[in-house]
Amino acid sequence: MRPGTCDRAQERTGTRPVRVLAVGDRSQMSGGLIPGLRRHGYVTDQVRTGAQALKEHYAADLLLVDLDLPDLDGVELCRSIRAGSDVALIVVTDRDTELDRVLTLRAGADDYVVKPCSLTELTARIDAVMRRVRLQPPTPEGIVAAGSLRIDHHAREILIDGCPVDVTRKEFDLLSLLASRPGMVFSRRQIMTQVWREPRAKPGRTIDTHISSLRSKLGAHGWITTVRGVGFRLGPS
Repeated sequence: MRPGTCDRAQERTGTRPVRVLAVGDRSQMSGGLIPGLRRHGYVTDQVRTGAQALKEHYAADLLLVDLDLPDLDGVELCRSIRAGSDVALIVVTDRDTELDRVLTLRAGADDYVVKPCSLTELTARIDAVMRRVRLQPPTPEGIVAAGSLRIDHHAREILIDGCPVDVTRKEFDLLSLLASRPGMVFSRRQIMTQVWREPRAKPGRTIDTHISSLRSKLGAHGWITTVRGVGFRLGPS
């Protein structure tokens, strides 16, 4: 990286350089995109599949997502990531229809860019999205709270009224997902994608077994509500 490029990125965003994760293969991402972003001071990495993006998006500030991925539709990827994360999402695609735009934005994307686009335009859009993201009220890092339920991601700890609840790793991840959007219904596919990292797998009884165990450990059936034919949501105790 040339001297001063990192400083320019900090001047635009007012903080540390933005960590960008590009999701798509080299041809989809127009080859020179990643080197260009790096020259402009962004810390940029790339993955080629939706499954890789689901595993690695936690370390990024912003994702650039192509809609045509080899294993998972880009709209579904946006929806799955948005279900459990506030990371910034910009779709960069050659699809230029109103339907694609509407579906993508409703799935949680922050912006929609049609290729080909200039690096200047893309960096301006990245900066605009990051300014909006960073204006959101701060929350304690790694902490999710819903009523008397408190989830500490760093300590991998769940508390009810201050008392620890002993759960398995998958139970922790499942409850964390539901608590990330209290009241929102998560489909079985979203849960399999986000918790088990298997977007194409059939859930069978796996999710129901973990939900039943969580309800028992939380001490009240009302914490997790089943929405018949759709999925599950975190409800009031």
